Amino acid sequence: MTAQNSATLPTTIAVTNPVRRGTALALLGVVAFSLTFPATAWGLESFGPWSLVALRSVLAAAIAGAFLLARRVPLPAREHWAGLAVVAGGVVVGFPMLTTLALTTSTTSHAAVVVGLLPLTTAALSALRTGARPSRAFWAAALAGAAVVIAFTLAQSGGALSAGDAYLFGALLVCAAGYTEGGRLARMLPGWQVIGWALVLCLPLSLAGSAAGLAYEPVHLSGHGLAGLVWVAAGSTFLGLYVWYRGMAEIGAPRASQLQLAQPLLTLVWSVALLGEHLSPAAPAAACAVLVCIAVTQRVK
Repeated sequence: MTAQNSATLPTTIAVTNPVRRGTALALLGVVAFSLTFPATAWGLESFGPWSLVALRSVLAAAIAGAFLLARRVPLPAREHWAGLAVVAGGVVVGFPMLTTLALTTSTTSHAAVVVGLLPLTTAALSALRTGARPSRAFWAAALAGAAVVIAFTLAQSGGALSAGDAYLFGALLVCAAGYTEGGRLARMLPGWQVIGWALVLCLPLSLAGSAAGLAYEPVHLSGHGLAGLVWVAAGSTFLGLYVWYRGMAEIGAPRASQLQLAQPLLTLVWSVALLGEHLSPAAPAAACAVLVCIAVTQRVK
């Protein structure tokens, strides 16, 4: 019995460690993403929305390009470029642009709970793209979490949707597509290379956008504005996506996406702590309900 246990123990560790590591990496990505909206709100104090998104992409591409050059990473294979274009269009350009435009009219707390639907959107697109078929229990927990997010959204906005919701719902779709394709590519390329090459791919467009945005939008430099720009470039766009794609490669996009159910509630905490926004009394109840859904999705297949 002892010999059998000692023989099977390394196999058990080998099986469980990637799951734990992937979950930890995905959670770190969620924490980085949860700061994106408050940092964007800070950035908008100094820059216009188009300038902020373009500069964010340029700085993140510079960081990614430096890493790629330092590691002498070869160009991706031809068959990977189409997928990288999807990641670039959804995660590097589409989501930042649409959410930044939404934050010119919406509060960070409202935007956070609307984008809380991203896990369900990502899981659905991932199932269609990869052929994965999560269990009914998984979908029930995911739908319950989405229902909590929707109810919390309506409660926060007084039962009516804000003018920026069209931007936010568009952001959900393009970001879910980028996450799904990035998770697939991260099984063949290191996660940091996936986001790195996507950022480099967008660099010509980002440089042109920066020049145009700075020429037509006013700039009022401030400590908050610069700190917000640095975070959304280095923290959210590069570091956050790096660990997020590595996590998805370990545990799969549907399961990793459910960890993002905690993201809107983390963002609400940051919106109070960093921006002084009012936190609804319903937040603790919603947080508990969402965390229960997360626990369920992490224990079923």
